[in-house]
Amino acid sequence: MLRSETKIRVRYGETDRMGYVYYGNYAQYYEVARVETLRQIGLNYKEIEDRGILLPVLDFTIQYKKPAFYDDELTIITTVKELPGVRITFNYECFNDKKELLNTGAVTLVFIDKERNKPCIPPDWFMDEVEKYFPHG
Repeated sequence: MLRSETKIRVRYGETDRMGYVYYGNYAQYYEVARVETLRQIGLNYKEIEDRGILLPVLDFTIQYKKPAFYDDELTIITTVKELPGVRITFNYECFNDKKELLNTGAVTLVFIDKERNKPCIPPDWFMDEVEKYFPHG
């Protein structure tokens, strides 16, 4: 299983009138965590796209439990529990600095061959990096 942790500090402009982090910002927080997760294992998102693979979002789900507030330091734990095929799913748990679970979610992306604009299996160079975290395939 692939797992990483990403820290994000809540900025004032990301909060709503109630002082909570605006719910739509969690999609951006999850994106930051996803990009950093791939970077930590040697896969740069820009390079993935430059090499002809696009990864559009197919599905996004989130379950809110508690709010985050301005200046909170959030820890987003990102996991990939299954080897990717045509799709890859990133699972998220978001905690505040008191280690309280704020929300959980998942984002599923689909691999697209940029040239053909069609779904494809992940290229070998992508799988070579990801498979290291799944020792039994």
